[in-house]
Amino acid sequence: MSGHSKWAKIKHKKGATDAKRGAAFTKIIREVTAAAKAGGGDPNKNPRLRTAILRSKAINMPGNNVENAIKKGTGELPGVIYESVVFDAYGPGGVALLIEGLTDNKNRTTAEVRNILSKKNGSLAGAGSTAWMFTKKGYFSIEKSKVSEEDLMNIVLEAGADDIKSDDSDFEVTCDPVVFETIRAALEAKGIPVNSAEVTMLPSSTVKVQGSEAQSLLQLMESLEEQEDVQNVYGNFDIPEEDIEKAA
Repeated sequence: MSGHSKWAKIKHKKGATDAKRGAAFTKIIREVTAAAKAGGGDPNKNPRLRTAILRSKAINMPGNNVENAIKKGTGELPGVIYESVVFDAYGPGGVALLIEGLTDNKNRTTAEVRNILSKKNGSLAGAGSTAWMFTKKGYFSIEKSKVSEEDLMNIVLEAGADDIKSDDSDFEVTCDPVVFETIRAALEAKGIPVNSAEVTMLPSSTVKVQGSEAQSLLQLMESLEEQEDVQNVYGNFDIPEEDIEKAA
């Protein structure tokens, strides 16, 4: 398991702390607003909005916060207009990074992202320099103790999944984003809980980093995600489990 799955585990462990800081609320409200602006306020007709609402429920965000964010996106309430930004970058060990954000001031966000990268042994790259290494995929992480591999394969492959991988503790299911909701519904119908379910960007290949370089990379990833305008950070790294434990 590497790259996204390793970072997802760290974020899952740190999730409660992030929510207490309010960072998770801020990011999801922005995503709800942007999703509603792009695809309308009906989650039944807007998969991006539906996914954002599910994320808000996972961290117990008050329903009126979500409703107001939707109304700001559709124009029913006044609010800040956010634009999407994408940064290509490199981190310690030559790891390719793809950074996605929502901002009301692109120049400010660019300067802050560049500053974080320079302080943490990373650097901005030209547009498209790293994006080509990543593909949009649906992603699910499920504890092995919750379902047998055979049962899981039958459920998700029938629902349209592309692949199933595993490590010592978890199964990792990937799929085309088009069937993401179908697979989520199939898992829910069988009462199978998931650690993580999202549409994300997965790397086509990985770079192995370890030791101090791995710790430096993970610190950079965390610093980027703590920046208010940054929504997601993706990397094509492969880090040994012992370095993950040190960071978590």
